Amino acid sequence: MEPENNQSQPENHDRQTARQQRIEERRGGRYGSWVAGAILILIGIFIMLDNLTGFTFDNWWALFIMIPALGAFGNAWRAYQNDGRLSGQARASLISGLILTMVTAFFLLNLNWTILGPVLLILAGVGILLNVILPG
Repeated sequence: MEPENNQSQPENHDRQTARQQRIEERRGGRYGSWVAGAILILIGIFIMLDNLTGFTFDNWWALFIMIPALGAFGNAWRAYQNDGRLSGQARASLISGLILTMVTAFFLLNLNWTILGPVLLILAGVGILLNVILPG
């Protein structure tokens, strides 16, 4: 009887592993819906600021620019997790997420584009150079 018990334990473990994988696939992985949660948190913070302080965002639509920015940050994190280092793909996603976040901040806070706009160009150039110079 003991050999039967030994065989059932690996089969049971295989079933549990397969079930876990199906659950993860349905959820979209560990980081599947964090973007939606982050967007809701940001919207809530901006509404709370408006209600408590009277600080209004005239360009609230700029929050939609954060959707691809958060996606870029998620891609950078996944690339970092997969490679175990800051690879070229992770750097490119990180730089693009930073640029989109800065564009969103310019619109939301009505910042001066003539002064801060060149920072975007510099950041994009640094990102390109880093991907050329560093391996990965």
